[in-house]
Amino acid sequence: MAQVKVLKEEGLKHEFSITVPKQVVDEQRQLRLVEIGKTAKLPGFRPGKVPMNVIEQRHGEEARAEALDKAISDAAESTLSERKLRPAMQPKIDLVTFAEDKDLEFTLAVEVLPEVKVGDFGAIALERLVAEVEAAKVDETITNFSKRMRQSDIVTEARAAKMGDVVVIDYDGSVDGEKRPGMKGEDHHLELGSKTFIDTFEEQLVGSKVGDKKTIAVTFPEQYHAVDLAGKKALFDIEVKELRQHKPVELNDELAKEMGFPGIDKLRERVSADIGVDYQRISRSVIKRALMDKLAEAYLFDVPNGLLEAEFGGIWKQVEEAKAKGELPEDDKNKSDDALRTEYRGIAERRIRLGLLLAEVATQNKIEVTSNELRTALMTEARRFPGQEKAVFEYYTQTQGAMERIRAPLLEEKVVDFIIGKAKVTEKKITSEELLALPEEE
Repeated sequence: MAQVKVLKEEGLKHEFSITVPKQVVDEQRQLRLVEIGKTAKLPGFRPGKVPMNVIEQRHGEEARAEALDKAISDAAESTLSERKLRPAMQPKIDLVTFAEDKDLEFTLAVEVLPEVKVGDFGAIALERLVAEVEAAKVDETITNFSKRMRQSDIVTEARAAKMGDVVVIDYDGSVDGEKRPGMKGEDHHLELGSKTFIDTFEEQLVGSKVGDKKTIAVTFPEQYHAVDLAGKKALFDIEVKELRQHKPVELNDELAKEMGFPGIDKLRERVSADIGVDYQRISRSVIKRALMDKLAEAYLFDVPNGLLEAEFGGIWKQVEEAKAKGELPEDDKNKSDDALRTEYRGIAERRIRLGLLLAEVATQNKIEVTSNELRTALMTEARRFPGQEKAVFEYYTQTQGAMERIRAPLLEEKVVDFIIGKAKVTEKKITSEELLALPEEE
């Protein structure tokens, strides 16, 4: 039996000195040599009949190394098991003595998961926000969608372009007098007021007539996707070749049939149902955020530093990348690195605490993700990449840890639903505008 001496017990950090008698290591080594001997093949000997002294000579060091690994593993596992310690991360093991003629001695340093005492979720009060799908919202959605499908007719009268018209233009742009790729087009149909083009490009075409040639000046956004153009001033030479206008959208059976429905009523039913699903998603996200805020306030306990540093490291990497690209949130742009580190370390700690709490709730209540749920989620993920479904399946099924990235959020949602089911939930009716203006789960 291994001898265990406690070196440190500070919060979640534990350190032990463990001594394994030389006899135990020797026995493990001998057992390993016997196992090797059962299948060893050497010229002049039948398989499994190689003399032990030959096995010893050829495989002695290998057997000793494996015996040491097993002795350390068994002693470490026993030490943690007897004390009911659950490692948060891989324990650190340092050899002290492992000479052949001496007992094996090593230190085991481990940071353990905290004990999470789950309380009564029935004491949590939550508000579920409910918004009705108004008929006007349904018609607005159908109208906006149909606008993207409708054709335009040539304007025959000699008039100037106005907002809502479609101008057919040739354009050729330059920055600092230099032509750039992607800044030239011919016979482009541009709906004025659609905000398809940057800055005031469309506004400057209002009042134009067929045959007009003009130069307009615009400025690319600071956060433009093409970094070499971001924030730059540009000139575009424009020729207006044609003026077109859309027919008014009429919400009737003919429109519905063009969109694949037997009539306008069926189209409205489908659109209403789709909007309702979206409202439910937003409402669910809002109530989840409120729940997480309440849980974060109610459950305060130390988190393993190793987990905290790993989580914070991932967050901070994203912060640095956003800073390098000039994409930090407005609230963060004027903060010092120290202030940002403090803020995001707090976010990392909150995530770890909530993750440990939800994991404990799942364990205590035997909440699991079924194989069918996992398969459905994987199929959903694969459908996000048309034509690459097979590659996606292979990646998730053959890459270590990949399936966990699908399973983890599924389990979290099931645990959240479980807690909400236990909480005191009241419903509050609000308008769709109020619902859509609410911040969702972060």
